[in-house]
Amino acid sequence: MAVTTTRNLPAQFVEDLGVDLAEQVVAQSGVPVVSTGLSGISQQPGESAADFQARQQAAREFTTRQQSLAGLAPQIAGLTAREQEARKIADAGIGSFKPFIQDAQALTGAGAGTGAGSVQEFMSPYQQQVIDTSLAEFDRQAKTQEQRIRDQAVASGAFGGGREGVQLAEFQTGSDRNRLALEAGLRQQGFQQAVARRDKSFQDQIGLASLVPSLTAGDVASQGQLGGIDRGLTQAGLDATREATRQATFLPQEQLDRFGAQVTGIMGGYPAQFTSTNVPNPSPLQTALGIGSSLAGAYLGGLGRSGQNIFKPA
Repeated sequence: MAVTTTRNLPAQFVEDLGVDLAEQVVAQSGVPVVSTGLSGISQQPGESAADFQARQQAAREFTTRQQSLAGLAPQIAGLTAREQEARKIADAGIGSFKPFIQDAQALTGAGAGTGAGSVQEFMSPYQQQVIDTSLAEFDRQAKTQEQRIRDQAVASGAFGGGREGVQLAEFQTGSDRNRLALEAGLRQQGFQQAVARRDKSFQDQIGLASLVPSLTAGDVASQGQLGGIDRGLTQAGLDATREATRQATFLPQEQLDRFGAQVTGIMGGYPAQFTSTNVPNPSPLQTALGIGSSLAGAYLGGLGRSGQNIFKPA
């Protein structure tokens, strides 16, 4: 029985494209993937000279592609003028509260005597002037009172007598006592006012002590926000560099994929143009069997036409 083989061939130019695609796929599969320039390539322990040379050639081609794709490399826009000004303002405001805290700390304290933070430091600078003026007024009134006693003694005819001396002595004693009491009261009043100012300053310090952590937290938050912007810009730059490297690294594969897709589309759009049929020649055995069958048929047919039975005895 004859065997018939039929082949539907595409147009010749389509077949040539398919052959070219296959050759490129085979060739590309043997090229090492390299994502650095020639300066980043060094022969590794156990690496053959042929493999090292193949990686060096791939690195050269990578550098060439990277240079050729420079116009397509992703770029990161920098900060605008407004953003830069905002950064300057934010940087200037960070830590601006420190001088106020330092001044407050210098004005407060729990020390005694005349040192920093002592009560003496909070005394009014006009304390002595107030005391001196008050005592001078007291002395003036005391002299007036003393003169009144002398005038009364003259009027009563007791001037220079014992009664006058006793009255003047008692008056002087009381006056001196009152003068000391007045001075002590003024000094005590000044002291109490200084203590109150010192206590107020201490409370201010306590308030600042609780305020500093919140200000520091704001400082940290501002720095964190600015740091987040910086990190975002840095990461965007790294992503752009990585994308540019990826483009240069896998450009041959991507080009080959696009070429394969185009060839596949062309092959689908151009059906078979040529049809060939191959009928194999019969083998010698098949020829002999065919001849024997023909002869046997002819011989038996002749006998049938003569009506004789060749197996019947004469």
